Amino acid sequence: MEIIRTNMENKKTISRRDFFKIAGAAGMATAGLTACGDRQGSLTSANAGEPGGEMTYRTLTGDRVSLLGYGCMRWPMMPNPDGEGQVVDQEEVNRLVDYALAHGVNYFDTAPPYCQGLSEEATGIALSRHPRDSYYIATKMSNHRLYGAGLRGKELHDASVKMYRDSFKHLRTDYFDYYLFHILGTGAGMEEMRGRLYDCGIADFILKEKEAGRIRKLGFSFHGDVRVFDYMLQESGIPWDFVQIQLNYLDWRHASGINVNAEYLYGELAKRNIPAVVMEPLLGGRLSKVHDHIVIKLKQRESGQSVASWAFRFAGSFPGVLTVLSGMTYMEHLQDNLRTYSPLHPLSDDEFAFLQETADLMVQYQTIPCNDCKYCMPCPYGIDIPAILLHYNKCINEGNMPRSGQDEDYRRARRAFLVGYDRSVPKLRQASHCIGCNQCSPDCPQGIDIPKEMQRIDHFVERLKQDNL
Repeated sequence: MEIIRTNMENKKTISRRDFFKIAGAAGMATAGLTACGDRQGSLTSANAGEPGGEMTYRTLTGDRVSLLGYGCMRWPMMPNPDGEGQVVDQEEVNRLVDYALAHGVNYFDTAPPYCQGLSEEATGIALSRHPRDSYYIATKMSNHRLYGAGLRGKELHDASVKMYRDSFKHLRTDYFDYYLFHILGTGAGMEEMRGRLYDCGIADFILKEKEAGRIRKLGFSFHGDVRVFDYMLQESGIPWDFVQIQLNYLDWRHASGINVNAEYLYGELAKRNIPAVVMEPLLGGRLSKVHDHIVIKLKQRESGQSVASWAFRFAGSFPGVLTVLSGMTYMEHLQDNLRTYSPLHPLSDDEFAFLQETADLMVQYQTIPCNDCKYCMPCPYGIDIPAILLHYNKCINEGNMPRSGQDEDYRRARRAFLVGYDRSVPKLRQASHCIGCNQCSPDCPQGIDIPKEMQRIDHFVERLKQDNL
C-alpha cells in the first residue's frame, strides 16, 4: 500500500459559506436542516428546563438521525457496592436514555473500552427496554489496545472477532446500525492501521459482516496521522457510509497535539459526499469551561445562550454533519443540548466569524488538551490522570495560575491552586506518584505526553508549596 503524504500547509482553507456551496452542489444540503414533529462549567442557560421545540433530524445516510447523538463514553458512575472501584449507575443511565428518546434523540454511540469496559453493557440494558426500531446503535472495532499489547496476525484477528461478537451480547442486538474502525491514526500511524485492519484480516471480516447484513453502515473514527485519514478516503477502496471526526470551533483551525484541523477533515468528506459524525464538540467539556474573559465575550454576544450551546450550534451548522455526539452525564447537560437542537438555529456568517475570533483569542490561554476521555485509565499506580490535568486547566481558565511571586495576585492564586488540587485529587492519586512507566500515553487520542505533563505539574506544585516560584 502506498503511503499518501499530505502537505497541510498547502491546503486551501475554506469558509463555512463555501462549505454550504460544496455541500449543496453535492446534494447534501437538500437533506440538511430538517425540523420534525462532570458538570460542564458554564452550562446554565436563561431557558433552563424542558426543551420546548422539536428535534432537528438529518437524513444523509438514508436514516432519519437526530442531530444530537448520545455519546456513551461518560455514563454516570457510582461506587461499587460489592467492593473497590466504580460501576455504572444503571438506574440513572436508564433515566437519561428514556428522556433522550422521549425528546427525539435516536443515535447512541458506544465502544468496548468506554467507561472502563462497562459502557456497552449499560447502554444495551437501557436501550433494550425500548423497541429496536426506535434507535440506532453505533459501536466500534476497538482493537488498538490489543495491537498495543503485542497481538499480531491470527492472534489479533481472533481477539478482534471475539470483541466484535461480545458487542452483540452486551448491546442485546443482532445487528449494528453504525459500526466503526475505532481511533485510526494514533500510535504508529500508517503501520498500526495496516496491522490492526489489514495484516490480521479483520477489515475483510468486517466487510463480509456488512454484506451479511449484521452491519448496516460502516465508517471509521479518526485522530492523529493525516496520512491515515487520506489513505482511508483515497486508497482503501472501502465505500464509507460515514466518518467520525473531531470538530469544534477551536479545532476548526487551531487543532492541537496530534490532531488535524477540522476544516481540512470536513472539507475532504464534503468533497466526497461522505457524512460526518462529530465527536468532541466541547473538547471533553473544555469549551464549556473556557477562560472567564471568553465567558464574558460569549455572554455579551448572547446572554440567553449557555457557553456550551455556542459549540453545539457551530458543530451542527454544517450540512454534511449527520449527528453531533455529546457525552451527557447529567440531566442538565441533556436538556441544554436538547434546547440547542430542538430545533437548531444555524450560525449566521457573522456568528461563524465571531466564533473564529473567539478561537483565535482562546489559543492565548494554553491549556493541556485533555478531553477527559479516560482512555489513559486506570493507571497501574492509582494516579487520577484526568483529574490532575483538568484541575490545571481549570486554574488557567479561572485566572488561578500563579506565575511569579512578584505578581500582585500571587498569594490568592497560589492558595486557590493548592487547595483546589487537594480537593480535586486525593494525595495518593496526585502527580507526585507518577513513575514515568508511560503505559498511558499510547492510548491518548490527543497525543499528550502524560508522564512529561505529570512531572511538570508535580514540579510546579512543589515550587508552590515551597513558595519559591
